[in-house]
Amino acid sequence: MRRMRRGATVPHSVFAWRDVLTESLAGMIQRPGRSALTALGTVLGVGSFVAVLGLTATTSSQIDARFNALSATEVTVEDVARQQDEFAGPAFPADADARIERLNGVEHAGVFWPVRLAPDESVRSSALAGPDGDQGGVDVVAASPGVLAAAGARLAEGRIYDAYASERGEPVAVVGEGVADRLGITTLETHPAIFIGGRPFTVTGIVAGTDRKADLLLSVVVPRTTAERVWGQPEDGGAQMLVSTELGAASQIAHEAATALRPDHPEYFKVVPPPDPKALRGEIGDDLNRLFLLLASICLVIGAVGIANTTLVAVLERTGEIGLRRALGARGRHITVQFLAESGALGALGGLVGTSLGVLTVVGVAVVRDWTPVIHPTTAAGAPAIGLVTGVVAGLYPAWRAARIEPAEALRR
Repeated sequence: MRRMRRGATVPHSVFAWRDVLTESLAGMIQRPGRSALTALGTVLGVGSFVAVLGLTATTSSQIDARFNALSATEVTVEDVARQQDEFAGPAFPADADARIERLNGVEHAGVFWPVRLAPDESVRSSALAGPDGDQGGVDVVAASPGVLAAAGARLAEGRIYDAYASERGEPVAVVGEGVADRLGITTLETHPAIFIGGRPFTVTGIVAGTDRKADLLLSVVVPRTTAERVWGQPEDGGAQMLVSTELGAASQIAHEAATALRPDHPEYFKVVPPPDPKALRGEIGDDLNRLFLLLASICLVIGAVGIANTTLVAVLERTGEIGLRRALGARGRHITVQFLAESGALGALGGLVGTSLGVLTVVGVAVVRDWTPVIHPTTAAGAPAIGLVTGVVAGLYPAWRAARIEPAEALRR
């Protein structure tokens, strides 16, 4: 053997990057089942991350369209006559619906107000009903036919009372499905009637849903003229008008409504235009993004815990291998780099597969719901990198444990 010259130093062991990749690949291929299970945590985490963010963006775009179609086409007019003149009567004229509907861009319009019943009055299913038959929680709303049309009421059965019944003050009513169930009304074929304060009202229609004014589903709606005849004029400031417009016409209608209703006193009305759709969409979109981003992060943390657990088990099972490497000259940092490379490679692979599955999930849901899939490029491009980082972070503790294993102790096992 050649003797080393006095003063010569032992060369440091070197772990080249090519060796790191080779050893990491060999470690993963030797245990394909475990490697697949380890990567599965990242696949689920990154896949959930991409799918949740993609579905959030997709549903936000649908919310945008919904707001454009509904919120941007709704105008509300309030009676503030008593605030301007204490001797003023109700501000809305009898032909308020017709005056507004003559404006270009208006689809439907109607005046409504909540009816204030006397303490001894309630909604009943029968004139002979006892206390158990009272439905004290049911509100009564006086409304012209245009209100139900402007609200986009969808009927389960029957029909909405028309302008003729409203002008004549007929004792008819329209109820929501929930109210109909509470009153025991299952069909309109028998021409059922309800009793409000002992007065009979024939039920002409049952409303299944509305696009606006969802509270109408929990109310008994009677014609405006009937309510005026039975209970009198609305209380000060109680009457409002609901106006549905064509898309893009709401701002103009809001500007013209007060003058069209009362050219002599337009100040008697407070017109509420539709909210700024951009601001409204932005607020709701931000709330959804924060919520779903939190859920996606939780999924990612669960995946990271799975990687850390599986990598730690692999370290314990490969103690003899680690001891042999250390005995042959491998340093602690070399062991650390090897295990970090393995966990990072598994994380990156899981990130790629998870990104693909997440994108396919978003596209599949969008196709089924007939939506337009929306996935931000940064989400799809950054998700594999997130998987890589998750794998590296999850492998830090197992790699640190592996680097601290003493060669002599490892070889004795």
